[in-house]
Amino acid sequence: MAENDKQTEERIFEAATDVFIEKGMDGARMQDIASHAGINKALLHYYFRTKEQLFNAVFEMVARKIIKKFAPVFDENLSLEAKIRFFFKEHLTFLQENPRLPAFFLNEMNRNPSRIKKILSGVDIDKLWLKLYSQHKEELKNYNLTEETMPQLLTSIVALSVFPFAARGIIEGVLEKMGIDFDKYIETRKTFAAEFVIKAISRP
Repeated sequence: MAENDKQTEERIFEAATDVFIEKGMDGARMQDIASHAGINKALLHYYFRTKEQLFNAVFEMVARKIIKKFAPVFDENLSLEAKIRFFFKEHLTFLQENPRLPAFFLNEMNRNPSRIKKILSGVDIDKLWLKLYSQHKEELKNYNLTEETMPQLLTSIVALSVFPFAARGIIEGVLEKMGIDFDKYIETRKTFAAEFVIKAISRP
């Protein structure tokens, strides 16, 4: 891809993410995205013929960024506890750098959950579980974690990380009344949330 094409595509991705966050897939218009990117609609259609194609491309780009960033979670040389600490540190940092992404995902899941399910249908959850299980069979056994209970643990971990950003308006207001800065709260949370989960699964 030529450098100019790459720069134009990046501008389109940034603009599309902004518009999709604000209006959702159904409410967004290609003209809105083109205007936000500073290009004409015809050029936008040159890169992406349909709005759905553009939405899927943006979603997949974000997913690739996340997968690449969290690849060490599947490093066989890290213990399960180390992976939990790594996840919270990196995921909360990622959300600090991309604070609008929770709204992007949550809004679209509420507006059209079937579309998100369709996009995620290509993710081989069983393969990911088997990889984690093969790496941490004894640890998981000691923590009494099974294939049936792992979804509970994983969704709890993600919720602990995402919720402060998904509900930032409320949480930040409460913290201000307590004299606590939101960014400092998140920095503390990177350690607190990890230790909270580790202690929870370590209980007999």
